[in-house]
Amino acid sequence: MPQSPPPFAAFEWMIAWRYLRARRAEGGVSVMTWISLVGITLAVFALIATLAVRSGFRAEFVDTILGANAHVTVYQSAEVSETGQVDRTIADYASMAERVRAVPGVTRAAPLVKGQVMASFGGRNAGVEVFGISAEDLATIPRIAAPERHSGDLARFEAGIAVGWGVAQQLGASVGDRIKLISPDGVKTAFGTSPRVNAYEVVYVFQAGRYDIDRTRVYLPFAEAQSFFNREGVADELEVMVADPEAVHAMSADLMRAGGERTLLWTWHDASGAFLRALEVEDNVMFVILSILVLIAAMNIISGLIMLVKNKGRDIGILRTMGLTEGSVMRVFFICGASVGTIGTLAGVILGCLFAIYIDPIFSFVNYIGGGGVWDPSIRGIYNLPAKLEPGDVLSAVVLSLGLSFIVTIFPARRAARMNPVEALRYE
Repeated sequence: MPQSPPPFAAFEWMIAWRYLRARRAEGGVSVMTWISLVGITLAVFALIATLAVRSGFRAEFVDTILGANAHVTVYQSAEVSETGQVDRTIADYASMAERVRAVPGVTRAAPLVKGQVMASFGGRNAGVEVFGISAEDLATIPRIAAPERHSGDLARFEAGIAVGWGVAQQLGASVGDRIKLISPDGVKTAFGTSPRVNAYEVVYVFQAGRYDIDRTRVYLPFAEAQSFFNREGVADELEVMVADPEAVHAMSADLMRAGGERTLLWTWHDASGAFLRALEVEDNVMFVILSILVLIAAMNIISGLIMLVKNKGRDIGILRTMGLTEGSVMRVFFICGASVGTIGTLAGVILGCLFAIYIDPIFSFVNYIGGGGVWDPSIRGIYNLPAKLEPGDVLSAVVLSLGLSFIVTIFPARRAARMNPVEALRYE
């Protein structure tokens, strides 16, 4: 008794390949095959490109948050003095900083003096936020000590101030210029409080990578900030950096104990958590929408296969009378549809990965064609469109595309397998 051939035998692949090849008499089938192939390719490309930009945007946004801001801010609850004044300052900031540094996982705890003032230079004014910090602590902030670009020398910080790139542009100032800082809470006299105006040399200009930081932030030496803001002997808060920023909530209890009774915490999750959650919701919605696009592209395979089955009815009848089983016929047409889905998916993955890798020149070209100003950092917060390829994103796109392609191929393949050979050859 002859042995039946194994599934997906060589002759099944050969027949499927012959059906997929373009033939002049069957141009409609060929066109539908190409439409299906291009549709799958573009859908997978769009999905991978979108996922890469999404991952890159979140990574860049989080990196700028963690690289230029405190992971945890330690401050104190308000205390009302006998004269009715509300005081939130930290008098024993040095000892508190030592206790906080001793908490496992903490990499740095720096006392800060903060205040909002007006900066002035050459007739231009800008509202800025001043951070009073020591030179040693400033040198440990990644996005400030090693920014995207800078000018000046951070080693001269004690001799002047460090300003964000946007602040320097607003004022028209550069390294070596002296800008004025004007605070309404200045010297207290018998006639009231007079504004305090001090001039400082710009020794360092940095671009941290976040538009809002570069546009408003100024760093002043800690001792000078204490004098300027009338904070002699005290600090406003502690800027705490940790080894694992994602685990700040697990460290909250230890930080509270190290800070003392009046200690309060404000983490980077508290400051930016709502935005990150909104990004996550947007990511999920975008994935669903693009998945529908992949499904629509995969549905074209059904149209192409139905036309192929109709045109190959005579061939199917002859193959069945020659002894080809229903399973073999089904596998032949399954190979036809699955091959289109596989080739389209592979091409889409290649295009999507190339887009993510070469996004900078592509974006520069689009910006040039659009006449500039395509990306507004004042709205999006970062200066460039980032992209980051994640293996999980690429794998999910591949699994989705191949899965849909294989599933939709089954239905026309089963129709071909169940075709009655007598009916197929009746009018031949």
